[in-house]
Amino acid sequence: MSHSTLRSALICVLAILVPMQLLAADSASAMLYTSGPAWLNGTEVPRSAAVFAGDLVQTKADSSASINAAGSSVMVLSDSLVKFQGPTVEIEHGAVRVATSNGLATQAGEVTVKPAGNTWTEFQVTDVNGQVQIAANKGDLTIQDQQGTTTLSQGQQTTKDDTSQPEKKKHKKRGAGAATAAGGGILSSTAAIYTGAAIVGAVTIWVILQGDEPTSPVCPTNPCN
Repeated sequence: MSHSTLRSALICVLAILVPMQLLAADSASAMLYTSGPAWLNGTEVPRSAAVFAGDLVQTKADSSASINAAGSSVMVLSDSLVKFQGPTVEIEHGAVRVATSNGLATQAGEVTVKPAGNTWTEFQVTDVNGQVQIAANKGDLTIQDQQGTTTLSQGQQTTKDDTSQPEKKKHKKRGAGAATAAGGGILSSTAAIYTGAAIVGAVTIWVILQGDEPTSPVCPTNPCN
């Protein structure tokens, strides 16, 4: 393959790959703001930090944290451990208060809670030792569990029994120490996304800067002097 052909191919790959990578990063990112001691993937957050899909947010008994994403806000209440997944948040232990206009869902074990419509919705989900308490503060909710799908009307509350995961219940009973780092998929890793884009860009630039004629050990410069 000639340098010109390789150069054209790499430019096309870069034009397709980089926007896809940046879109993947933007679609699952948010900002974290803390009130009191809180951890992000096991590291204490002083005041604020960027959050990406797969990240773990943990608060102590005297602290809370707010995850602000496009169209949604998630208040992580005290003594909670939550995993941010972009379109959803997963409660490992504790409680969250959600306000969303784009259908952000909350998962607690086998129970999934999400807005019933596309309107502004506010609700709270608490998951402690297998008991999932749900409150529809504004707007109706759709609740899905092993029993099926139900609707919770605005102003109502309900409790779901999540007893299908005994291992998770043991995990919930641990202390409020710092959480271990979370591992996400390749496209969910910010470092992998931008490292990949940088590598592709560097290779493309290198090829572009080369001449159309290959060099040789006999003639290291092009054209030969």
